Amino acid sequence: MRINEPNRTGMINAYNKTNKLPLNKGTKASMGRDEVKISNEALEMLKQVEEAEAPARKEKVNQLKQQIEQGKYHVPSEKIAEKFLSFWKKP
Repeated sequence: MRINEPNRTGMINAYNKTNKLPLNKGTKASMGRDEVKISNEALEMLKQVEEAEAPARKEKVNQLKQQIEQGKYHVPSEKIAEKFLSFWKKP
């Protein structure tokens, strides 16, 4: 059984050479830019949803902050275990 094949490093070098694109003098490789465009209608819908949920959400966040500061915030271990199991059981 041969563990070290003599041509193995040659294949790695050939692979590394293909990653380098030949550039002409004076040209620069440019990378593309990703863009996201959100329509005005979508922005308006988002604003309406945020305005509708804002008071209730702010109150909930404030309650949670107070509980954490006072040391009274507690998450049942059963709920944590359920979340872990549901994550691991996903196909």
